[in-house]
Amino acid sequence: MPTIQWIDQTLPLLDLKFKQQAIEHQNQLTKPAGSLGRLEDIAIQMAHLQQTKHPSADNIFIAIFAADHGVAEENVSAFPQEVTTQMVSNFLHGGAAINVLAKQLNAHLEIIDVGIKTPLNAPDKLIEQRIAKGTKNSTQHPAMSEEQLRLALNAGFDSATRAKKQNAQLYIGGEMGIANTTSASALYCALLNLTPTQVTGAGTGLNEQAIASKTQVVQQILAQHQSHCGSDPLKWLQCVGGFEIVALCGAYLHAAQRGIPILVDGFISSVAALYAQHIQPDISEWLFYSHLSAEQGHLITLNTKSNKPLIDLGLRLGEASGAALAAPLLRTACALHNEMATFTEAAVAGTH
Repeated sequence: MPTIQWIDQTLPLLDLKFKQQAIEHQNQLTKPAGSLGRLEDIAIQMAHLQQTKHPSADNIFIAIFAADHGVAEENVSAFPQEVTTQMVSNFLHGGAAINVLAKQLNAHLEIIDVGIKTPLNAPDKLIEQRIAKGTKNSTQHPAMSEEQLRLALNAGFDSATRAKKQNAQLYIGGEMGIANTTSASALYCALLNLTPTQVTGAGTGLNEQAIASKTQVVQQILAQHQSHCGSDPLKWLQCVGGFEIVALCGAYLHAAQRGIPILVDGFISSVAALYAQHIQPDISEWLFYSHLSAEQGHLITLNTKSNKPLIDLGLRLGEASGAALAAPLLRTACALHNEMATFTEAAVAGTH
């Protein structure tokens, strides 16, 4: 494996007094204790991570990483590979769901090309950190070289660094890459000891016959790389991952290292978060899971790690759309924590 000096950086040392202060404050607000459910937990965790009495999720930074996958040659997607480039163009012209959602949130949105097959010429709108014209077909070869793995992780590092410079209070990562649910399914199976049948789903809209074929491709990928990768998360990312999945993993690692809470999107983003946790387990408390994807394997993979999503709307779009939809819940949790009156301030009799 290549030397990646930043990957083992320590996370911020958190003073538990802010968490205790937040718990005590929640118990003083004009409501029965626990009556706001998980919104209370979110506010307490945000206060703990941000080391403040007044947590906030107003300044949101969204990054979309895009890349193509060699395994698309195995006909595992309902859409042709050209759609990756076409959708990136759509992002740049403001026509995608994430553009609308980012505008609603008044969030910063950046698009990073880490390896789409057909490059776009949009230097003023697109961040170009191209590693290759997509990965290799992982049924036959490692998806990327060790050097390409390092470059993809560094692309995520750079995005988190930009987020820190903008004083982001919440980092959201998204992805675009035709065939990336195939790569993600194999990555889940590799670390969670799940079978391809449990995890592999419809992706962009496959029928049952096509899902069965895709499941066989995932099994072929696992068989191809198991002896070499073992239980090493970096080797699995190299052999099976997409550049955008690896970049997301790097972004999550470095966002936590820089003290930025992370809101994880759906099926693809969650596998990047899973690998980030295997590389640096302490990252877990920095992760909020936004939604339960309609992708078949998402529920079982979240349950395996005891991760509770905030919403379930049957989404399977990717591109950070589910996280952007859930972000107002974090904002609201913080606003309630900061702005509700205490029993004393409102002259309401509380419980003792």
